[in-house]
Amino acid sequence: MLDIPRSAAFLFDMDGTLLTSISATERVWTRWAERHGLDVASFLPTIHGRRAADTIAAQDLDGIDVEAEIAWVLEAEMADTAGIEPAPGIAEFLAGVPAGRWAVVTSAQQALAERRMAAAGLNIPDVLVSAEQVTAGKPAPDGFELAARRLGFPPRECLVFEDSHAGVKAGENAGASVFVITGYQGVPDGFGHPNARDYSGLRAVFDPASGLSIEAR
Repeated sequence: MLDIPRSAAFLFDMDGTLLTSISATERVWTRWAERHGLDVASFLPTIHGRRAADTIAAQDLDGIDVEAEIAWVLEAEMADTAGIEPAPGIAEFLAGVPAGRWAVVTSAQQALAERRMAAAGLNIPDVLVSAEQVTAGKPAPDGFELAARRLGFPPRECLVFEDSHAGVKAGENAGASVFVITGYQGVPDGFGHPNARDYSGLRAVFDPASGLSIEAR
């Protein structure tokens, strides 16, 4: 068994954690940044793990309609699913997690989350917390707290799977344990948390008496 506390439930980020959508995301946001004269190289690292509304508002651009810009980004992202695939080993990993013991907490809007999960061939869990369901996005803990509450467990008894700094901070701020998937953001130290490149060497094990654990396979 890996040195990770047993958990009542697993809370997964989506992009870069469950599936490989970073290239599609960056294609769309590159076009958006170019439309507004932003420096693409410095802008792109700031988008990951954050809601579109928060990313756009943070640019403090004069004379823009934020809601219209959010709609533009959503339409472009809905249309671009090229290269979206499940993270290696995730289907086998999720096979060991009972229904009602996992959720998705994403900074994407509900429609986009469903589109990307379908493109990756992944089942949508009963609990999916999307951007429009919370007042404050990551790094605020709201999404993970809401998912834990809907599953019926305290956040401190849950394990958050993340890949971005904003997402890791959200998990920490919720009081949850955190496991980092490093294969897409290229964070070798996992922000100081237990980590793995993907799920190909991992297995989820459920014990009704003690909950969920992660083992090497």
